[in-house]
Amino acid sequence: MSDATPAAGQAAAQQPDYDALTRDIAEVPAVEVIVTVAVNLMSAAAVKLGLTEEGDAHKDLDEARKLIHALGGLMDASATEISSFHASPLRDGLKSLQLAFREASVVKDQPGQGPGEKYTGPVYG
Repeated sequence: MSDATPAAGQAAAQQPDYDALTRDIAEVPAVEVIVTVAVNLMSAAAVKLGLTEEGDAHKDLDEARKLIHALGGLMDASATEISSFHASPLRDGLKSLQLAFREASVVKDQPGQGPGEKYTGPVYG
């Protein structure tokens, strides 16, 4: 019986405190959430483009296209909600990723048809 009690206590200790998590999320301004999501999308896209130290080990242009497109949509939808202080570097990062995608792609997209270009307009490179 004494063996079961510590295991149950350890399982309860490993469970996340959802009340605390909800309280933490409630205290974060929306702009910070948007910027954090954008940075995560940018980081994931960079990995999928092979722009990390590991290079081609994680390269997957199909996945990169999806991430860049999602980032473009997020930036388009949130442009009026976040200040230019936050939006400018994110737009620059998005354009850099779009250019990197264009360079990495064997089959070139037509201008305006690349990932996220539906939201940003054509990227030439």
